[in-house]
Amino acid sequence: MPTEKEINNYLFDQLSILERIEAVTDDEKALKQIELERKQINRKLYQKPPLISE
Repeated sequence: MPTEKEINNYLFDQLSILERIEAVTDDEKALKQIELERKQINRKLYQKPPLISE
């Protein structure tokens, strides 16, 4: 089972991918979807209690 640190690294990688896509698109629908995805990732990243209790 992955540790919380590994899961957080995965979520930060997802945020980085979204940022790179956002930097190269002007499509409003794509930008709205990116924002939705970012909110969902942040919700997982900063949830209380953490994803894994140690």
